[in-house]
Amino acid sequence: MTVVDPLSFRRLELSVVVPAHNESGNVQPLVAELTEALVALAQAEHWPADAWEVIFVDDGSTDDTWALVEAAHAADPRVGGLKLSRGFGHHIAVTAGLDRASGKAVVVMDGDLQDSPSAIPALYERHRAGFDLVYTTRVDRQDPLLKRLNSRLFWWAMNRVSGLQMPPAQMMLRMMSRRFVDALVQMRESQRFVHGMMAWAGFRVTTVDVQHRARHSGRTNYNFMRQLRLALYAITSFSVTPLRVASIVGLATAVVSSSAGVALVVAKLIYGYPVEGWASIIISIYFLGGVQLLVLGIMGEYIGKTYKEVQRRPLYFVSEALSADD
Repeated sequence: MTVVDPLSFRRLELSVVVPAHNESGNVQPLVAELTEALVALAQAEHWPADAWEVIFVDDGSTDDTWALVEAAHAADPRVGGLKLSRGFGHHIAVTAGLDRASGKAVVVMDGDLQDSPSAIPALYERHRAGFDLVYTTRVDRQDPLLKRLNSRLFWWAMNRVSGLQMPPAQMMLRMMSRRFVDALVQMRESQRFVHGMMAWAGFRVTTVDVQHRARHSGRTNYNFMRQLRLALYAITSFSVTPLRVASIVGLATAVVSSSAGVALVVAKLIYGYPVEGWASIIISIYFLGGVQLLVLGIMGEYIGKTYKEVQRRPLYFVSEALSADD
């Protein structure tokens, strides 16, 4: 499955997309909080009771996440979901949910309850004021120190090299207009960084401060290596700065090496300075070899991304789906 035509669905007022991977301890409390927030919003806006939907996207969970989504759907058909055929990754799961969402406005949020559903009415108020993308930004982030430092460094680097402006304290929780979602689903690159794609899309953007909460249950799926891999994907998806840096490093190394060679020749021929020693030669060889491997590695990252893009494989496959029509 790739793109689902939103026009094939009844247009709802609001869709909530929740990517989930091994979130069995969070599904039930999240459904309860979402239902409370969305029912209150529907009453305040005078919507029909079935004017909203929640779409869980199970990204290859190995626990009871999907079984709990099925139970929630059986209790309330407004809660549905997609079960992907395997784990395709967090940002692909978000894409799958956006492909399926039929709301005039769409909320995306993580399934760990660090994103509070009670903030949705505030987001909708800003959306109704004419904004196409309403970010939430964290207040008093409830994460370990190392994760907070990694996040600050990542967003600083992204904003410096990408030419885009993304709030450094942003959460996954955000609301988008229909035209914004329609623009996003046109972007089908396989190496996806949805935060950057949203910033690249443009339109009218604003932010809402939200109190950050501790994870309700389980452990984060983003360890240090996954964060590092995401940073590499993100930077190479939205900037060619690494290639330029590689060129500058190569040029600088060539200039320094050539200057050092000329200096040694002059020292030997004019001043009689003895030039000898294997250590300096070996160090120079290893240094130049390291620079060459660095440059080749950066080029290889871009070539690899290009190779994956030209394969034109579907972004994901859905093995099971639950909707209000079931």
